[in-house]
Amino acid sequence: MEILSYIIANWDLIMVRTGQHIAIVGVAVGLAILTGVPIGILITQNKRLATGVLYVASIIITIPSIALFGIMIPVLSLIGQGIGYLPAVIAVLLYSQLPIIRNTYTAISNVDPALREAGRGMGLTRLQRLREVELPLAVPVIMAGVRIAVVMNIGVTAIAAYIGAGGLGDFISRGISQTDPRQLVTGALAVSVLAVAADFALLGLQRLLTSPGLRETARTPA
Repeated sequence: MEILSYIIANWDLIMVRTGQHIAIVGVAVGLAILTGVPIGILITQNKRLATGVLYVASIIITIPSIALFGIMIPVLSLIGQGIGYLPAVIAVLLYSQLPIIRNTYTAISNVDPALREAGRGMGLTRLQRLREVELPLAVPVIMAGVRIAVVMNIGVTAIAAYIGAGGLGDFISRGISQTDPRQLVTGALAVSVLAVAADFALLGLQRLLTSPGLRETARTPA
């Protein structure tokens, strides 16, 4: 009951922190899509390049988030942005690259060669085949990568509170420092609810962006 009372009493603050959290994740993942999808498409042309890019992205995602924030503090301090919003966005952007690049690469690589040949036979250029054939088929897998990136980084962003970025992590960090379980549970619960809500919202967007023909195929039992 104490936790529920705390949530009700601080509802406005929870909404403010939620907005900050969404702003960090939304901007970072949006930038990751703008960079990761083209990279994923590009590396389908060269297997060695693909191996190298995916290896580097895999290394980045294994770096503990608190360590990555710590590395960026002295680097971004050179431009007066060592703590706060910018390092949080950069960290989430970096962590988002692997699932988006990998899923894009996998989706484009696995397009049925017969469909590519059909497009070539119709006189479509490589860019036209990509836009009209390959990308529509790849959308469900690419969106699955985006969903993974968003859900994962909602949790990572909670740690950004330790570098003054705000967000729902403020409740968790203050709950720990003040030994206040009300703040700790409120923050953890809010992060979990946000992650679930974001996943369902993106699942709906994924279905909306998926070609009707592919949706029908997915519903048809094998």
